Amino acid sequence: MTGNVLTERKNSVCHIVLNRPDRLNAISADLVHELRVVLSDALGDASTDVVLFRGVGRAFCSGDDLTDFANQSRNRDAAIRFLGDLQEVSRLIVLGKKVVVGAVHGWAVGGGFEWLVNCDVVLMAEGTRCFFPETRFGMVVTGGVTALLPRMVGTQRALALMLSGERIDAKSAHAMGLAWKVVPEEQLLAEAQSFCEQLSRFPKRGLQDTKRLVRLIDQAAFEEALKQEADAVLAAFLDPETAPRMVKTA
Repeated sequence: MTGNVLTERKNSVCHIVLNRPDRLNAISADLVHELRVVLSDALGDASTDVVLFRGVGRAFCSGDDLTDFANQSRNRDAAIRFLGDLQEVSRLIVLGKKVVVGAVHGWAVGGGFEWLVNCDVVLMAEGTRCFFPETRFGMVVTGGVTALLPRMVGTQRALALMLSGERIDAKSAHAMGLAWKVVPEEQLLAEAQSFCEQLSRFPKRGLQDTKRLVRLIDQAAFEEALKQEADAVLAAFLDPETAPRMVKTA
């Protein structure tokens, strides 16, 4: 591991921490691969009851690192590996047995917004801003969000967010049901840790069965969305018109 993703244990709560603060925790091929491994390990660790997912620095996650796009899309195999890791991270968060709590602050953009949607419960700092920029690059969202978001906020609102790239703040995210609580940023970590510890005191069976049953209705549509999203983004990655758009924005 190169340290793009860190883990920190506090009692039976495993913190999974995005650690590229100089890039606002933007998603590189290395980061998403490390995150896949770390998540898998945490979810399989018998001493972990709850996972707390967060980022260091000024943002939770600012989305795909456009300066890494040439690496992600250098050939078809590289793009498939990157998208496979990306979709598997969402699969682990959504369908893994353990509750994943997101502590989100600063920016949650693109893939970062998708990971927010994937989390079972989200606590959000005041001042957080979220948006999906994918359509400006000729892409679609990933992470099964095309299946999850309409169920969370309604079809029309989900489409508007994904199509327009409109930025929403923490208050709007809370009103839409994308965040359970909004707290001052300086209180975010303590509030999230306290909530995770509260959950960890309950029997594991109740936590895991509740998550499994709530997610059960989503599984078929979610898995199909993961596949279709990856296919659509792969086509965009390999489109010669995509790279100039990414470079111009970067």
